[in-house]
Amino acid sequence: MRGPGAGSFICAKSKGEIASMKKTCLSVLLLACCLISNSVQGQATSLPSVEQALEKPVQPFAVTEFQLQQYLMARIPPLPSPTTPAQWKTEQQRLRRHILGEIAYHGWPHEWIDSAPRFEQVGVIETDHGYRIRKLRYEIVPGFMSTALLYEPEKIAGRAPAILNVIGHEPEGIAVEYEQKRCINFAKRGIIALNLGWMGFGELSQPENAHDYSAHLSLVGSNALGFFYLAMRRGLDYLAALPEVDSTRLGVTGLSGGGWQTVLLSALDERVAVSVEVAGVGSRESNLTRPLDTDEIEEDAPDLTQGEDYPEFIAMRAPHPTLLIHNAVDSCCFLAPLVRPYVYDQVKPFFQMFGASDALAWHENFDPGTHNYQLDNREQAYRFFTEHFHLPVAESDIFSDGEIRTAQELTIGVPADNLTILGLARKLVRQIKREPIPADGAQRSSWIASERGKLKSVIRYTPVSALRVLRMNNGRGTDLDGRGVSFQFLSYRFDLSNGLSATGIWFKENAAPQNAPLTIVLNDKGYKAAGEAVSEHVDHGEQVLALDLLFNGATVPESPDPSDWEMLVDSSGERPLGLEVAQLITTANWLRSTGHSQVQVETDGIRSQVIAVMAAAIEPDAFSRVVSRNAMKSLAYLVDTPVPFRSAPELFCLDLYKDVDLDSLGALAAPVKLTITTLADVPGPLKVKSNTP
Repeated sequence: MRGPGAGSFICAKSKGEIASMKKTCLSVLLLACCLISNSVQGQATSLPSVEQALEKPVQPFAVTEFQLQQYLMARIPPLPSPTTPAQWKTEQQRLRRHILGEIAYHGWPHEWIDSAPRFEQVGVIETDHGYRIRKLRYEIVPGFMSTALLYEPEKIAGRAPAILNVIGHEPEGIAVEYEQKRCINFAKRGIIALNLGWMGFGELSQPENAHDYSAHLSLVGSNALGFFYLAMRRGLDYLAALPEVDSTRLGVTGLSGGGWQTVLLSALDERVAVSVEVAGVGSRESNLTRPLDTDEIEEDAPDLTQGEDYPEFIAMRAPHPTLLIHNAVDSCCFLAPLVRPYVYDQVKPFFQMFGASDALAWHENFDPGTHNYQLDNREQAYRFFTEHFHLPVAESDIFSDGEIRTAQELTIGVPADNLTILGLARKLVRQIKREPIPADGAQRSSWIASERGKLKSVIRYTPVSALRVLRMNNGRGTDLDGRGVSFQFLSYRFDLSNGLSATGIWFKENAAPQNAPLTIVLNDKGYKAAGEAVSEHVDHGEQVLALDLLFNGATVPESPDPSDWEMLVDSSGERPLGLEVAQLITTANWLRSTGHSQVQVETDGIRSQVIAVMAAAIEPDAFSRVVSRNAMKSLAYLVDTPVPFRSAPELFCLDLYKDVDLDSLGALAAPVKLTITTLADVPGPLKVKSNTP
């Protein structure tokens, strides 16, 4: 029964009884409030004052950026200085073997590398403008198909030259207008033009094809660079094998990411006779002053610039015709005035040595001068290709606006079960096999020595020492009820022997003894977010060092995306993870040298978890315990979840998951006690680059 008088005992009582019940309820409520108030007063917390102390960074972000610039500038390899063409030819061959065999193809199955091109035609568009367009689908690796358009002249006398057109970060993919216009112009001039699709764009724009997922390839043991190189090389393989193509007249061109592909493929594959790059590369010097120019994993692939750099790649073209086009006020990257001294001026002598000064050409675009492959840049390319292919020199663009087709008209289609970059990484994971961890005894001791050496090699671990431990600031804090000073704090900067720094803030309750237990607190969001953990230890009479290692919290470079810097470090042959582990070990050893025999580490997040566990695995004597919150049980979590690269860049270390996992790290860390209290949540979104402003 519903309505007045139903479902309510109070309505059935007298007014006196109701008043009595109200008084009783009020008394209970007041008693509860008193109990809560007394409880809060009895458990005074330092949290507000601790959070205030953690608010201000110890070191300005610009200082960290400058330190990283200096660290990486010192690792820029000098340009070779051959004295004869023969010497440089020999060095070119060595560089190609090294870059392909030891870097790009690292971890990739030989049968994939050596396989013949597999292209299939799925349609033809006939035109009445002197060319046809063939729709092609091709295999990059087994299970991963890509798309391509072949612009073919209707009439071919003998064998024709051919140009591979590679695209950049274009949402429309190979349907973008300027790609169509360029390929149409080539075909009308008797040149076969193959336009390759690119992962992450056009018909391959599935979210799991975002280039950031190529970091997952490196994580499981296959250098991300190899996948991108195979994708572009397949196009050249196909053109070289066509019976109507003159394989001595092959060219490559592209804008932005396509310009990067052009430089790399032209340097590493001697079949490329003529190369035209547009706004695709800079040098380490220009990239270190503008790290956003090169914020793609493939451009800063692991170890790619360890012993060489993009100026060497261009020099490897000597004496073959090479045109570099850069834009005066480029809205994206690689501005002409900033990169010319490195990629053109200092490379010119290599071509002069061959008596081929004119073979290396430079063009600075002013109309429109922004990131483009529009009319002026296209006409420069037509002129250069036709001249060096020994065709009538093309001075202008053939108007073709009415021949531009929609993306739907140019659709090729890929299989519904086509692999993605992330899917490929998961496929490679299934091929990983590790030996079981031996039981106690001589076999286990031998395994520990071997695995510890392997770990150091994978993360490129190099010990560092603390040159200076500088006290930067100090202060005091009070607890919640303001009963007086309850703790003191000191800010530190740890200047290390490799020129880099870590920063931290030390806390101790005033009443705590000097030998009170000490915990290093690491938080993936920086010590600014570690207030609760720090306060908990302080309130229990313990000492705490809230520490921000390089690339984290207050010790990040000024660039809006610190992962750009981590990629630059990775490409130089170092590993961000190794730098961070070395900083943690050095900090722990410094604390021990000041009288703290037991150093515990408490982490929050998967980044700090792995750093701490690895530090304990490399130097167990430095730590007594590692406690991890919001942690993972296995590195498989990075691939299975999947974790976006830019949320934990250092963890996507080449070969890391192929060679180690958290269980083996735990075995190496013994007798350090490792504890996981809570598991990590699924992280946030992925960053996707686009040529579109």
